[in-house]
Amino acid sequence: MTSGTATERTTSRAGETWTIAQVADEFGVTHRTVRHYEDLGLITPERRGTQRVYHRRDRTRLSLILRGKRLGFPLEEIRTIIDLFDAPRGRRTQLEYVLGQIDERRADLEQRLRDVQDAIAELGEFEHRCRDDLGRLDEP
Repeated sequence: MTSGTATERTTSRAGETWTIAQVADEFGVTHRTVRHYEDLGLITPERRGTQRVYHRRDRTRLSLILRGKRLGFPLEEIRTIIDLFDAPRGRRTQLEYVLGQIDERRADLEQRLRDVQDAIAELGEFEHRCRDDLGRLDEP
Protein backbone atom coordinates (compact mmCIF):
# COMPACT_ATOMS: atom_id res chain seq x y z
CA MET A 1 0.00 0.00 0.00
CA THR A 2 1.24 3.47 -0.72
CA SER A 3 0.40 6.17 1.73
CA GLY A 4 0.09 9.80 0.92
CA THR A 5 -0.83 13.13 2.30
CA ALA A 6 -4.33 13.96 3.52
CA THR A 7 -5.30 15.04 0.03
CA GLU A 8 -4.15 12.07 -2.03
CA ARG A 9 -5.73 8.65 -2.24
CA THR A 10 -4.08 5.50 -1.09
CA THR A 11 -4.11 2.21 -2.92
CA SER A 12 -4.22 -1.26 -1.42
CA ARG A 13 -4.93 -4.76 -2.65
CA ALA A 14 -8.64 -3.99 -2.17
CA GLY A 15 -8.41 -0.87 -4.36
CA GLU A 16 -8.42 2.82 -3.68
CA THR A 17 -9.04 4.07 -0.16
CA TRP A 18 -9.70 7.49 1.31
CA THR A 19 -9.36 9.16 4.70
CA ILE A 20 -12.24 10.78 6.55
CA ALA A 21 -10.87 14.20 5.57
CA GLN A 22 -10.86 13.27 1.89
CA VAL A 23 -14.38 11.84 1.99
CA ALA A 24 -15.75 14.80 3.94
CA ASP A 25 -14.11 17.30 1.58
CA GLU A 26 -15.29 15.46 -1.52
CA PHE A 27 -18.92 15.45 -0.39
CA GLY A 28 -18.88 18.86 1.28
CA VAL A 29 -19.79 17.59 4.74
CA THR A 30 -18.09 17.75 8.11
CA HIS A 31 -16.08 14.95 9.69
CA ARG A 32 -18.77 14.88 12.36
CA THR A 33 -21.44 14.17 9.72
CA VAL A 34 -19.43 11.28 8.29
CA ARG A 35 -18.88 9.87 11.80
CA HIS A 36 -22.62 10.26 12.54
CA TYR A 37 -23.52 8.13 9.51
CA GLU A 38 -20.93 5.62 10.68
CA ASP A 39 -22.43 5.59 14.20
CA LEU A 40 -25.83 4.85 12.64
CA GLY A 41 -24.30 1.96 10.69
CA LEU A 42 -25.05 3.55 7.32
CA ILE A 43 -21.39 3.39 6.35
CA THR A 44 -18.77 1.02 7.74
CA PRO A 45 -15.22 2.13 7.05
CA GLU A 46 -12.35 -0.18 7.80
CA ARG A 47 -10.49 0.65 11.00
CA ARG A 48 -6.70 0.60 11.08
CA GLY A 49 -5.90 1.45 14.65
CA THR A 50 -7.61 4.79 15.22
CA GLN A 51 -7.73 5.67 11.52
CA ARG A 52 -10.85 5.20 9.43
CA VAL A 53 -10.20 3.89 5.94
CA TYR A 54 -13.00 4.44 3.42
CA HIS A 55 -13.43 2.19 0.40
CA ARG A 56 -15.43 2.74 -2.79
CA ARG A 57 -18.48 1.08 -1.18
CA ASP A 58 -18.42 3.63 1.66
CA ARG A 59 -18.23 6.51 -0.81
CA THR A 60 -21.11 5.08 -2.84
CA ARG A 61 -23.23 4.66 0.27
CA LEU A 62 -22.39 8.19 1.46
CA SER A 63 -23.37 9.54 -1.95
CA LEU A 64 -26.72 7.72 -1.71
CA ILE A 65 -27.28 8.98 1.84
CA LEU A 66 -26.66 12.58 0.85
CA ARG A 67 -28.83 12.29 -2.27
CA GLY A 68 -31.64 10.86 -0.13
CA LYS A 69 -31.28 13.72 2.36
CA ARG A 70 -31.40 16.31 -0.47
CA LEU A 71 -34.63 14.70 -1.69
CA GLY A 72 -36.10 14.87 1.81
CA PHE A 73 -36.04 11.20 2.75
CA PRO A 74 -35.60 10.45 6.47
CA LEU A 75 -32.48 8.50 7.42
CA GLU A 76 -34.47 5.33 8.22
CA GLU A 77 -35.92 5.29 4.69
CA ILE A 78 -32.44 5.87 3.28
CA ARG A 79 -31.15 2.97 5.39
CA THR A 80 -33.89 0.69 4.04
CA ILE A 81 -33.13 1.64 0.45
CA ILE A 82 -29.39 1.11 0.89
CA ASP A 83 -29.87 -2.16 2.78
CA LEU A 84 -32.14 -3.47 0.01
CA PHE A 85 -29.26 -3.05 -2.40
CA ASP A 86 -27.30 -5.65 -0.41
CA ALA A 87 -30.27 -8.04 -0.16
CA PRO A 88 -30.89 -10.94 -2.56
CA ARG A 89 -32.58 -9.68 -5.72
CA GLY A 90 -31.18 -6.38 -4.49
CA ARG A 91 -31.44 -4.23 -7.57
CA ARG A 92 -35.04 -5.14 -8.50
CA THR A 93 -36.32 -5.02 -4.93
CA GLN A 94 -34.45 -1.79 -4.29
CA LEU A 95 -35.75 -0.12 -7.43
CA GLU A 96 -39.36 -1.17 -6.76
CA TYR A 97 -39.12 0.14 -3.21
CA VAL A 98 -37.42 3.37 -4.30
CA LEU A 99 -40.09 3.98 -6.95
CA GLY A 100 -42.77 3.66 -4.28
CA GLN A 101 -40.88 6.07 -2.04
CA ILE A 102 -40.41 8.51 -4.92
CA ASP A 103 -44.16 8.49 -5.58
CA GLU A 104 -44.86 9.21 -1.91
CA ARG A 105 -42.20 11.93 -1.70
CA ARG A 106 -43.41 13.57 -4.94
CA ALA A 107 -47.01 13.60 -3.70
CA ASP A 108 -45.87 15.16 -0.42
CA LEU A 109 -43.81 17.84 -2.18
CA GLU A 110 -46.62 18.59 -4.65
CA GLN A 111 -49.03 19.08 -1.73
CA ARG A 112 -46.51 21.33 0.02
CA LEU A 113 -46.12 23.33 -3.19
CA ARG A 114 -49.92 23.77 -3.43
CA ASP A 115 -49.97 24.82 0.24
CA VAL A 116 -47.23 27.40 -0.36
CA GLN A 117 -48.96 28.70 -3.48
CA ASP A 118 -52.24 29.02 -1.55
CA ALA A 119 -50.47 30.83 1.29
CA ILE A 120 -48.82 33.25 -1.17
CA ALA A 121 -52.20 33.95 -2.82
CA GLU A 122 -53.82 34.50 0.58
CA LEU A 123 -51.01 36.86 1.60
CA GLY A 124 -51.52 38.78 -1.63
CA GLU A 125 -55.25 39.18 -0.93
CA PHE A 126 -54.57 40.22 2.67
CA GLU A 127 -51.92 42.71 1.50
CA HIS A 128 -54.39 44.19 -1.03
CA ARG A 129 -57.07 44.63 1.68
CA CYS A 130 -54.52 46.25 4.04
CA ARG A 131 -53.36 48.67 1.35
CA ASP A 132 -56.98 49.55 0.54
CA ASP A 133 -57.70 50.16 4.25
CA LEU A 134 -54.53 52.24 4.57
CA GLY A 135 -55.49 54.27 1.51
CA ARG A 136 -58.93 55.00 2.99
CA LEU A 137 -57.30 56.18 6.24
CA ASP A 138 -55.16 58.63 4.29
CA GLU A 139 -58.20 60.14 2.50
CA PRO A 140 -59.37 63.52 3.83
